[in-house]
Amino acid sequence: SPHTPEVTRRIEESRLRAKAIRDQREAEQRAAGVPSQPRTASGFVATDDIQLAGPAASRSNKRPYTSISRAEVPATNRDARTSPTKDGGGDLPPISRKFTKYVDYNFSAMTDTKGGFLSTEDDPWNKSMSGGGGGGGGPQQQGGQPDGAEQKPAHMTAAEWERLQLIRKLQRNKVGPYEPGLSVLSDKQTRKKCRECGNLEIDFVWEEVFGCAVCNACKEKYPDKYSLLTKTECREDYLLTEPELKDPELLPHLSKPNPHKSHWHDMMLFLRYQVEEYAFKQKWGSVEALDAEFEKRETEKKRRKEAKFKEKLLDLKRKTRTDTFRRNTGKAGGGGGINGGGGGKATKFGDTVNMSGKHTHEWGRTVENAEGLTVKTCLACGMEVEELE
Repeated sequence: SPHTPEVTRRIEESRLRAKAIRDQREAEQRAAGVPSQPRTASGFVATDDIQLAGPAASRSNKRPYTSISRAEVPATNRDARTSPTKDGGGDLPPISRKFTKYVDYNFSAMTDTKGGFLSTEDDPWNKSMSGGGGGGGGPQQQGGQPDGAEQKPAHMTAAEWERLQLIRKLQRNKVGPYEPGLSVLSDKQTRKKCRECGNLEIDFVWEEVFGCAVCNACKEKYPDKYSLLTKTECREDYLLTEPELKDPELLPHLSKPNPHKSHWHDMMLFLRYQVEEYAFKQKWGSVEALDAEFEKRETEKKRRKEAKFKEKLLDLKRKTRTDTFRRNTGKAGGGGGINGGGGGKATKFGDTVNMSGKHTHEWGRTVENAEGLTVKTCLACGMEVEELE
């Protein structure tokens, strides 16, 4: 609650009395020759915690240079910008004292604890953390791709690791300094030639993966035999199963990164003539048998699609008829049984539904009766009314 006038008067008298006492003491000190301390307009005196500013401050009350100097740096204050000496000193220029509460850290001397989690440096042989590489590189898959993402060793720099990765890539692709030489000096039995033109400059990647010795010119010249097929094309066009396509002894494949998404599974590319040879000669027997099986599966797929559509349509009809019957039985029929108030006739499927519960006349055509009057009759209750034309 606010102060009453009496309380306000007492507070003001106390303030003025204290001010008069202070002025009296200052006058006595000036008469005795004691220098007075500088004060602010509110009466504050300069202390260790209170610094005066403006006309009240004097040069004698300024902070000493030692209070803002960095000559004696605390042991807990670590600053990467300084070159500390044995006694803890530094070469930084003096800064304001209000910044001494901030602690500077030397990030170059800190240790990365990985947030308390285990890493490959703690357990390099843990396959679950190293992606199956075992810390030192995993086995190679068919096609020259690594089995898992290999981690950079701790003793290697980034430049050395990139150089090692480049060397491994050249070794897998057999290019650059690791390209195999021509086998012209070998005997005729072990000499490798193109199976189409007899050229000695064959593609050694295809020879290693597919076991097919063919040169680059023949691959472009005969695309009907040496073009590559994806796993989806083999499964849909040649009706091959997933276990057959994953068997490297039955159908060797070349793995390449997925061009659509880098984090998707690698593409599995198959050689066309090897796929056709297996599908036509071993699995189906001939091209006609493969076409017949394809037509059979398409017909069966179409039949299942039509049967599913008819089943959904029949189910929709059943639901519609059931809902209509329940609506007519529950809300019509003069309120009998369910809504209370008997005497009403139970409705059946096909009857007119009247949601208001009252009878609505349905008049027929206007006719002339035996008395010569023009009347019309209700089709439901038989009521006749006269109508003037």
